[in-house]
Amino acid sequence: MTAENEVKLVKLMVSRAPRPILEVGVGTGYFAGKVGAEAGLDPSMKMLEIARMRGVGLLVRGVGESMPFRNEVIGTVLIVVTLCFVDDPARVLEESFRVLRMGGVLVSCIVPRDSPWGEHYTRLGFEGHPFYSKARFLTLGEHEELIRASGFEIVESMGTLSYSPFEEPRLEEPSSEVRGKGFVCVKAIKGGGG
Repeated sequence: MTAENEVKLVKLMVSRAPRPILEVGVGTGYFAGKVGAEAGLDPSMKMLEIARMRGVGLLVRGVGESMPFRNEVIGTVLIVVTLCFVDDPARVLEESFRVLRMGGVLVSCIVPRDSPWGEHYTRLGFEGHPFYSKARFLTLGEHEELIRASGFEIVESMGTLSYSPFEEPRLEEPSSEVRGKGFVCVKAIKGGGG
């Protein structure tokens, strides 16, 4: 149910976003496949092969800090929990800004460090978990600050997972109340002033 809640929020955030959609850090294509993203970028060939089986059309091997795309060719950039695993989150957002057309949309989703989920995963990382030990989780404020510093105008924030990692998962609707939520997406626009 936790993954269903996350998918519901991501779908809502990209529902009226301009095409094509590029997911940066597409991984296995789980979210890209659910939202019909036309393109995915990831450094792992193994992951890209799985994403291809999930129906993502254009798959490109590369990193978010140096996207192999021309300027202003993408309608929407989707980033789902990738910023906490990259070497330079600010650079990924700057590159997202560059490849987006004017009026294009960024949807960036995180597990906030200042949430029960973020605290749980951070603790697992300190204990040596092979996946979470590589993560550098952002707070809600740090996330928004990075997005604004890259030239974007934030237009909406929504969250889900109001329950903790230790509670029984339940289906829930996305909410504009993001404090304490375990999964938060920010929608931002590339405007004329950027």
